[in-house]
Amino acid sequence: MKKLITLLLLCVSSYAVHAQVNNPVEWTSEIEKISDTEFKLIYKAEIQTKWRLYSQYLEENSGFPTEFMYDSIQKADDFNLVGKNKESKGITKFDKVFQAKLTYFTGKATFTQKVKVTNPDAYKITSEVIYQSCDDEKCVLGDETFTFKIPGRKAPVATPDDKQEADASHTSGNAFQNEQPKVFDPVQWSSEVYKLPNNEYELVMKATVEDKWHLYSQKSYGDDGPFPTEFTFLEAGKKYSTVGKVEESETKEVFDKVFNKKISFYEKEATFTQKIKVTDTVVKNIKAEVLFMVCDDEKCLPPTVKDIEFDLTTAKNDKLDRSLWATFLIAFLLGFGVLLTPCVFPMIPMTVSFFTKQSKNRGEGIRNALLYGLFIIVIYTGLGTAMSALFGSNFMYDLSTGVPFNLIMFFVLVIFAFSFMGAFEIMLPSSWMNKVDQQSNRGGILGIFFMALALAVVSFSCTFPIAGTALLEAATIGGITPIVSMLGFSTAIAIPFALFAVFPGWLNSLPKSGGWLNTVKVVLGFLELAFAFKFLSMVDIVLDLHILDREVFLAIWIAIFGTLAMYLFGKLQLPHDSPLQKISVGRACLGMLTLAFTIYMLPGLWGAPLKLISGFPPPMNGNSESPYGVGYKKRAKATVSYSEAKKEDTPKIEGEFTHEGPHEIMAFLDYEKGLEYAKKVNKPVMIDFTGKSCVNCRKMEEQVWTEGNILDMIRNDVVLISLYADDRTELPKEEQYESKATGNRIRTIGDKWKEFQQTRYNTNAQPLYIIQDVNGRDLTKPAAYTPDPVEYEKWLKDGIDKFNKRK
Repeated sequence: MKKLITLLLLCVSSYAVHAQVNNPVEWTSEIEKISDTEFKLIYKAEIQTKWRLYSQYLEENSGFPTEFMYDSIQKADDFNLVGKNKESKGITKFDKVFQAKLTYFTGKATFTQKVKVTNPDAYKITSEVIYQSCDDEKCVLGDETFTFKIPGRKAPVATPDDKQEADASHTSGNAFQNEQPKVFDPVQWSSEVYKLPNNEYELVMKATVEDKWHLYSQKSYGDDGPFPTEFTFLEAGKKYSTVGKVEESETKEVFDKVFNKKISFYEKEATFTQKIKVTDTVVKNIKAEVLFMVCDDEKCLPPTVKDIEFDLTTAKNDKLDRSLWATFLIAFLLGFGVLLTPCVFPMIPMTVSFFTKQSKNRGEGIRNALLYGLFIIVIYTGLGTAMSALFGSNFMYDLSTGVPFNLIMFFVLVIFAFSFMGAFEIMLPSSWMNKVDQQSNRGGILGIFFMALALAVVSFSCTFPIAGTALLEAATIGGITPIVSMLGFSTAIAIPFALFAVFPGWLNSLPKSGGWLNTVKVVLGFLELAFAFKFLSMVDIVLDLHILDREVFLAIWIAIFGTLAMYLFGKLQLPHDSPLQKISVGRACLGMLTLAFTIYMLPGLWGAPLKLISGFPPPMNGNSESPYGVGYKKRAKATVSYSEAKKEDTPKIEGEFTHEGPHEIMAFLDYEKGLEYAKKVNKPVMIDFTGKSCVNCRKMEEQVWTEGNILDMIRNDVVLISLYADDRTELPKEEQYESKATGNRIRTIGDKWKEFQQTRYNTNAQPLYIIQDVNGRDLTKPAAYTPDPVEYEKWLKDGIDKFNKRK
């Protein structure tokens, strides 16, 4: 694990390098003949000044060693390695970072590997080196491929007859050869780019999914769930950096009885977005990879990788326009909400009356009131401009997702919530207000400006929680959004002053100040208290404390909104409330709406999804005490136990090659090992091309294998070989290779079995079942997803009968 973490850190550091040195190590190679069958492969490294290349032989968990790799197929067929790779003398010193001695090379280094060629037709040897090099400031990872042409040997010339013979050999023994199975490709990917401020872009990845197929979301379900969609942005950290995580469109969510958990997936289409910040203005293209899995009602395809490219020169701006308009509208509505607070509402008739009385004529009164509204906009928008100038979007994003910021916001909102409820008053120092008020008496344009500033100061306790939250939210987007946010907020406050100055008769229609203003303030206090726990929930999730899991969060919200409903119905009073003889129709309707919302949240304590407030409570997956509902129990195992099988038929556990499969059946994980065991016990082989995240594979195992005599036949009459096409366990370095058939790089166990299935049976869908004899010859046609137990049992029995007839 430590070595993996070290490798990841080194990768990150290599991405962060902006150095002029792109390749600090230059490699050359040569081959030296010892005899007709023995040769030396010589690798020479030229290392630039101040750089170090590390040895092949480092202590465990002490850095990334130089590693030489060979094609496993070629090594098995054409040559053998003789002894270890010998290296020239290096420098050995104790490294304080790794707390171990490290051996490295400077200037030059030579590596020599002796080989013995076993195939007289072999004419070349290919290999690859992966290495780490460092200077005093940074480390980079590199790799190089070598081709050694064996002296005295020439490459064979392929003839048309050879190709036909090779094709015939490839399909021999394959019962599937006369059919033309389809290699499925049900998902097509496209991309769009939207320009944002501050050299930021939004990358949009759209998936078009064929009918009856579904694509899984990014949510991880572990080894016992479907394979999530994953995105990798190449060269991230070099010329650009990603901002936040990949966001996805709304998914369809159902409870899957096979996996015993809720599964999120897409049908027909899906949209994923990733924000990036470009640090090198020269960059014009961004490349990404998507790793995904799809299934239909009959089969699942193993995880597939596809490339996605983004052309930044074609970026659109309408996304930004829509974002800015949305920001303006939200802030505008919040500004109107502030107008109904006791700090601002009484100021409207007072201020308008002042201007109309002090002005020499109606025109001057209107002009002064318009200036007053304009200065309100200037003051608040100036605050947004200062936020844009002082803080970039990356800083604000890091701040808003960090533990300190969320804790501060929790406490600030709690304090203001209690203040709104009447526990105490929050006011700026009176000396500040006095100085501003004195300046407002100067008259003229400057006096009007200070009157607007006085409004901002006096209404601080009501406007700060709302305006501050909107401003910080806008600042995390970056660019001019804080300016736009405060422009919308202040415009909503300024408009009533201007309109009532133009039409002073409207003042008579305004409701009089009274207890209803305090009610508005108390309702805002309850809402702020509820939102405060959202910030606290973020801290709990980041620190993985599990103190404020979904059920606890919902219980708190139910208590808050339940109490609010009681308050609105007049069942309790707070310090600044006026005596309530009766409640208005509007208050009663708001109370019923709040009560309905409270009742709506109650089923969430027992696992209901609560889509109306999706995103506010902690997620059910990983942050819930009972994600599938209170009282949920797992399905019981099949009643047939492994011990009931014949003892002489029980395969001995051979470490990594076997495991306890479905229904406690011992299954082989390696094809060759399983075939070898089948010869010992003289039983047919049943190959199960499956996947850890294959939905229909689990359906077959749970709903078909347990019917009739199927489980008994699989347990006693065949040797089960389960080949997982989505097993991401890396193969040993010497066993990794590039497929000659598909051109794909085979790095994992899943890659190996996926290639085996595709090259031999020309399909990549799971489940797929094969019955073979002990020599690996197919006895029947393959069977795919077969939900009918009778049909599946007939297929299985037919394969076993054919094997028995050949005995």
